[in-house]
Amino acid sequence: MVFMGHRIIFPNHPNVRKAKTDNEMVSSLPLQMSLYFNSYFFPLWWVSCIVMLHMKYSVLPDYYKFIVITVIVLVTLMEAIRLYLGCMGNLQEKVPELAGFWLLSLLLQLPLILFLLLNEGLRNLPLEKAIHIIFTIFLTFQVISAFLTLKKMVNQLAARFHLQDFDRLSANSAAMTGRRQPFTEEL
Repeated sequence: MVFMGHRIIFPNHPNVRKAKTDNEMVSSLPLQMSLYFNSYFFPLWWVSCIVMLHMKYSVLPDYYKFIVITVIVLVTLMEAIRLYLGCMGNLQEKVPELAGFWLLSLLLQLPLILFLLLNEGLRNLPLEKAIHIIFTIFLTFQVISAFLTLKKMVNQLAARFHLQDFDRLSANSAAMTGRRQPFTEEL
């Protein structure tokens, strides 16, 4: 005979906690708001960069002309991919997409924007400094909030995995108990 009163004795049993963990949302509202505002800020940043580059193009050395154009093109291409990955990873709670967003932000986008902001040879105009500072603030906030959101998502997925594994083991042990014949019949 199997005792089925596990809900009373074991309130942390997976079947009792299942309703809580299956419906819990771990996406980040601050991250999503930041991505939303960043999607409207980026065209303004892009137009400002192009206008400022046009104004100072004649005074830049040739190698800086090439570098700035390359950086702006790379940032433009990466920003579209980065915002898409961030929105999909956060809203649909997909770890690979959000991890890709975090890596693109931290390893590629942030260093390029810091290069545009801090390099003295680029002869930054005040508008450029202002928009690069705002973009850097967006990126820094998104890197931090994406990391915290990723941490919560991974912990929740690990908990789901362990609960499913525990349920599978419980089902297997119950099936084995049902098939086993009592010792008295064997004698």
